Amino acid sequence: MPRKNKAEAPAETEKSAAKATSDEVLVQDTLESVGQVVLPQKNDDSQEPKKPKVVVAGSYAHEKVITESTDEAREFYNQSRFGSMVEEGKVELSLLEALYLLEKGRLKVIDGKKELSKDAFVKKARKVEPNFWIRYCVFKDIRNRGYIIKTALKFGADFRVYDRGVKPGEDHARWIVYPVHEGEQITWYEFSAKNRVAHSTKKRLLIGVVDDEGDVTYYEIRWVRP
Repeated sequence: MPRKNKAEAPAETEKSAAKATSDEVLVQDTLESVGQVVLPQKNDDSQEPKKPKVVVAGSYAHEKVITESTDEAREFYNQSRFGSMVEEGKVELSLLEALYLLEKGRLKVIDGKKELSKDAFVKKARKVEPNFWIRYCVFKDIRNRGYIIKTALKFGADFRVYDRGVKPGEDHARWIVYPVHEGEQITWYEFSAKNRVAHSTKKRLLIGVVDDEGDVTYYEIRWVRP
């Protein structure tokens, strides 16, 4: 992916404030560049079926959605790696994945005996995950571009993203991604910690900045040793 608008890391300004500037020194010594990047739009050979024949039913289970055991449900995982396979041939979807499929008209979510509308589902999801909508904006944008995106909690990140045409298990993820709102402030300590995670897992770091309209701009951050 091409990088644009390189910017140098901020320099240390006051030697006397060693404690206050320790994070800045760390970033200065190891941060190579922060550049805006463009994730290409997907080609016509999308990973998603263009004309789904059946709407799959799934049961709301607080932090996840469990599908019925059907071939159509298993195609979520087999074809596009949505969710994970569980007992009896069902697929366990994250709330993000479930909302995406619900919006695409491929899934209906049942809570008890009631089918949830999109708004009702989002309301429930935001109670479970306070930062749900910001994370979903990034998840949806990356999925719409034809990339497989999965959670990355074991790496200490929100998401891991695989290069086009690569499925989990076939190769390692190329990026880890942190979604943030454009008005959110990140301390140098948090910023350097995110970079350490990417560096230690040998992945590229993307910050997905979400504006008030839900549009996402990506910035790639890399480290270098002086």
